[in-house]
Amino acid sequence: MTGTGEARPAVRRIPLARPWIDEHEEELVLEVLRSGRLSLGPTIDRFEEMIAERVGAPYAAAVSSGTAGLHLLVRGAEIGPGDEVITSPLSFAASANCFLFEGATPVFADVDPRTWNMDPAAVEAAITERTKGVVAVDMFGYPCELGPLMELCGRRGLALIEDSAEALGAEYRGQPIGSHGPSAVFGFYPNKQLATGEGGVVVTHSEETWKLVRSLRNQGRSYEGGGWFNHVRLGFNYRWTDLQAAVGIAQLEKLDRALELRSTAAERYAELLADVDGVELAPSDDADHRRSWFVYVVALAPEVDRARVMADLRERGVDAAEYVPCIHLQSYMREAFGFSEGLCPVAEEISSRTLALPFYPEIDPGDQEYVVEALRAALG
Repeated sequence: MTGTGEARPAVRRIPLARPWIDEHEEELVLEVLRSGRLSLGPTIDRFEEMIAERVGAPYAAAVSSGTAGLHLLVRGAEIGPGDEVITSPLSFAASANCFLFEGATPVFADVDPRTWNMDPAAVEAAITERTKGVVAVDMFGYPCELGPLMELCGRRGLALIEDSAEALGAEYRGQPIGSHGPSAVFGFYPNKQLATGEGGVVVTHSEETWKLVRSLRNQGRSYEGGGWFNHVRLGFNYRWTDLQAAVGIAQLEKLDRALELRSTAAERYAELLADVDGVELAPSDDADHRRSWFVYVVALAPEVDRARVMADLRERGVDAAEYVPCIHLQSYMREAFGFSEGLCPVAEEISSRTLALPFYPEIDPGDQEYVVEALRAALG
C-alpha cells in the first residue's frame, strides 16, 4: 500500500530467458515414460542421428552437459599435466575448466575487438613448446575464426576443439558450425537455441573420437564386444537420458522456426536501440560469419555505470546480467595461476561493458519496447 492507502501498481516482469516448450515436447516425453526405456535407449540414438544430420557431421554422441563434452574431447586429445591449452578469456568458465580437469595449464589469447572472439594472431603469439591444444569459442553464437585457427593448429600440430555451446545453427563461410572438421560441442541449457534442461552433444568427423566419447561417457565401457560390465578404460558417468532426448527431438523439429524467431527479435532490438545513446550493438554478420542468436548482449559506453543501470532495470522489472566476466579474472583463476588485470586488455574492456537483455524465441514485441524504454531511462 502507498502512504495514501492506495495499492502500488504491479511492476511488469520480463525474464532474461525462457525456453520454448509446448505440447509436442510433452507428448514425446510421455512416450518415453510409457516405453520404460529412460536411459541408454533408442530415443537418444534417434536424437544423435538427427543432430548429426542437422549440423553436417557424420557422428554425434549426446552427453550430460556441454562441459562434459568438452572434457571428453580434451581427454581424447591426451592433454594432461605439463601441457598448455589456449582459449578465450571472454567466455563461460567451462571453456577453461574442461582442460583444468585434466591438469593442464590455461593460457588466454586476447579477442578481436570487432568479433569478440579469439584473435588468431594472439593465439599464435601465445604458443609455446608446451602448448598441446586450442579450445576455440563461438561466443554469443558468433562463429570464431575457424579457417585461420584450423590452419594454425594443423601447421603447429595442435589439437583444436570447438566450444560451440552457444552456437547451434550458426554458419561459418556458408557451412553449419560442426561441419568443418574439428570436433565441436553444443550445449542444451534452458537459455540455449535447443533447450533440454541440461545436456550437450559432441559432433565429430572422426569415428575413433566418436567411439572413444561413447565409451568415456559411460564409465569406460567397451562397445566392441564383451559383457555389459566390460570396462576397458577409466571413464565417467556423463550419460544423458531418453527423457531429455525426447525434449531434444521436439526442439530439433522446430529449431529452424526458433532460430527465425530469435533473429526477428534481435532485429527488433537493433531497430529499437538505434537511437539510444551509450549502447553499442554486438558484432554483425558478414560474408564469413552468420550468427545464431543465443543471448542479446550489448556493450554500454565506457563512462556508463553498468551496476547502476542493472539495478535500475531490475527495479523496473527487467531482468539483466553482466555477460560474461573474463575467465582469467575469476577468483579461483587468480588464486591458482596468479592472473590479474591487464593480461587480455581487449577482452577485459569489452567484458566490463557487456549487458544481456531479456531474449528468447517468444518474447513479446511490446516487452522488447518496454525493455528498451527502461534501458533508455536507466541511462538517463
